[in-house]
Amino acid sequence: MLKSKQIFSDKYEWTNHARLKMRRYGLSEQRVKRVIRAPFRYEEGVLEKAIAVMQPNKIIKTEKGKPVEWKEEIWVMYKLVQKRANSKSHPPAGGPNYKLKNFSLSDKKIRVITAWRYPGISPKRDPIPVEIIREVQNLL
Repeated sequence: MLKSKQIFSDKYEWTNHARLKMRRYGLSEQRVKRVIRAPFRYEEGVLEKAIAVMQPNKIIKTEKGKPVEWKEEIWVMYKLVQKRANSKSHPPAGGPNYKLKNFSLSDKKIRVITAWRYPGISPKRDPIPVEIIREVQNLL
């Protein structure tokens, strides 16, 4: 039985920065995963090839005909990275470049870079291309 409250998964990798920010903003691993799995909005991350996703913390429904509002957003920035090879495993048949030639989504992992709360509604920027969104959704 694990004494730690951490959730271990082969699909997610957490940076120290992300863990510090999660603790600062009171976000659990499960809440961050939920934002990644079912985002309300996608944006390009500040880092190269990074994706930022947002989910409202609590939705306030307004009268019929008016848009839905919220007072706070939860943002997560992550990258898709190749899984690290196990040092105990033997090299695959086909030589050392075998993994590079056969790189697929099953070889990818989600590296959570940071997470934060944004007070209010953040301004929209350029959206992520549809192909990348489909690729990420197929991974989840």
